[in-house]
Amino acid sequence: MQEKVNAPSRPLCFRNKSGTLLIMFFLAAALVSQGCAAQVPKEKPQESKPVVAATATPEVFMTTDISGAGLMKVYDKVKTPISGKVAIKLHMGERGNTNYIPPALVKELALMTKGAFVDSNVMYGGARSTTAGHLEVAKEHGFTFAPVDILDADGEIKLPVKGGLQLQEALLGSHIMNYDSIVVVSHFKGHALAGFGGAFKNVAVGIASPNGKRAIHSGGFQSGTAFLERVADYFKAVADSHPGKIVYINVLNNLSVDCDCDGNAAHPSMPDIGILASTDPVALEKASLDLIYSRPKEESRHLVERIETKNGKHQIEAAEKLKLGSSKYKLVKI
Repeated sequence: MQEKVNAPSRPLCFRNKSGTLLIMFFLAAALVSQGCAAQVPKEKPQESKPVVAATATPEVFMTTDISGAGLMKVYDKVKTPISGKVAIKLHMGERGNTNYIPPALVKELALMTKGAFVDSNVMYGGARSTTAGHLEVAKEHGFTFAPVDILDADGEIKLPVKGGLQLQEALLGSHIMNYDSIVVVSHFKGHALAGFGGAFKNVAVGIASPNGKRAIHSGGFQSGTAFLERVADYFKAVADSHPGKIVYINVLNNLSVDCDCDGNAAHPSMPDIGILASTDPVALEKASLDLIYSRPKEESRHLVERIETKNGKHQIEAAEKLKLGSSKYKLVKI
């Protein structure tokens, strides 16, 4: 039997035979206002949790000071922590090419980060197709103040391409996994197959082993949509392997229509623009293109023609589809 102890006009409260108070909850609001509720300890109010904000518009930092000091200015503005053993992914130029990033531009960065310049061997022959030859070219071009690591000197590794547009795996120079962080310094220019070469191609094709490079180009995919999507797939494999530990820098000078891998590259066809840096590679590449397209047509027409005839913009579309970043950005000039 249960003994009623309160008047019917109030919420019903009962005691069982052992004397324990039982409360029948009818309405939460009623219990707060009636006397019986006073016998119930109030719950401690929960702390309000911050609402997770939508991803902020990525920032791309820019300077027109194309020097070692200018490069460090934009690098310092990027908030991603670069720590541990650092790889500086850089194309150190084909023998005979003069458009590649000069060593002086990256010397302070290399010394400050204690980083190593890294690249993989090429598949098309020439000095840079062997580790010994590649190291010799790097030395000839003045990259002597920091270690140079040819990533596939000891073979390749296979990494997954999650949700790849064309490929499900990537073959990369095995040494890339020896590094905790990567600073990608890319000379932005035209390219005979990709339309333009910037961060995407520098990472994807540059870190791919020779077998990986063949996979990107295989099946007749020397250019076009499928080729550009394979570039994006390889880029994703590298980005996923070092999440949150990559900074991207584009140097927009010596703006030739040809790649630094061309020993007889065309002379630059438009004036220098500056140096850009971001943690978002899609934003960085889009900002670089926008700056080129914003120049007078008589300056940019040769490079724009190269980009458009090879559908180069699809690199950005493919990378954004793979959720590698955003083509919407805020340009911050410093």
